[in-house]
Amino acid sequence: MTIFWHILWNNVLPLSVMIAIGIILQRAFSLDIKTLSKLNFYLFSPAFIFILLYTTEISLLLIGQVMLFFVLFMVLQYGAVEVIIRIRGYRGGMRAAMRNSVLFYNSANYGIPINELAFAGNPYTLSVQILIMMMQSLIPNTYGVYSVNAHRSDWRTIRRIILMMPIIYIIPLAFMMRGFQVPIPGFIDTPLGYLADAFIGTALITLGVQLGSMKWRISRALLYDVGLSCALRLIAGPALAWVVVKLLNLPDIMAVALIVSSAVPTSLSSVLLAVEFDNEQEFSSQSVFMSTLLSVFTVTFVIYLLRI
Repeated sequence: MTIFWHILWNNVLPLSVMIAIGIILQRAFSLDIKTLSKLNFYLFSPAFIFILLYTTEISLLLIGQVMLFFVLFMVLQYGAVEVIIRIRGYRGGMRAAMRNSVLFYNSANYGIPINELAFAGNPYTLSVQILIMMMQSLIPNTYGVYSVNAHRSDWRTIRRIILMMPIIYIIPLAFMMRGFQVPIPGFIDTPLGYLADAFIGTALITLGVQLGSMKWRISRALLYDVGLSCALRLIAGPALAWVVVKLLNLPDIMAVALIVSSAVPTSLSSVLLAVEFDNEQEFSSQSVFMSTLLSVFTVTFVIYLLRI
């Protein structure tokens, strides 16, 4: 149990402190969550992803292995959540909200810090996490936008919204500039660095602000659904990741990094999509709140199991 408490104290609680600061700020000053989310969405997150993809040494073999894992993992997750959707008989926007709460996980503002803490800043495991974060940034901005609008908007409108998302341009641009060894001009590199450095702290504060603006209770009508979402995300997620890494026989350190990356709570993206497009906001917010709260213990336990 000494290892368990060490992980909780040194790996998970530091993130909780940052989130708590956001909650306190929200309670004290009623911050504008939409402004913060837009700063993260259109500035800090794209800059952070660009810098990491541009500067991190990532081999084609690593990209191929992580992408294969990610595809298989997402297929299994989608299958699991689809079973629950059919059993519960969800309709319209609730189907999209449940899928998003499970498929979109917090690989950036929770996953990156937990990776750096759990693996002591190991460049290899950070590369693995960056690739997962890249895909988890891309999917909510494409499939996620489509899923919350598909039942009420035409494809032309949805396509226009997707094409406005900066992340779909940032990722190929970073790979192309790195591949062709195109230097970043100094007058761009410096502000880009400022924006990237602001990402983790601002993202954790934003998550805290969002949690601080919620009702700190689960409505009885949504209790069962939120519980199912948390179970699929926090328990089935790492369990399915373990199945995939065993199936693919991935190297040990990569396998451990991928399982840890899959154990994190529901992404704030699911809430941002719900708020932006007015789709099951209460369920989405409560899913993020409960999964983030429970992840303090579940993520600690997953890391503990992997270490022993």
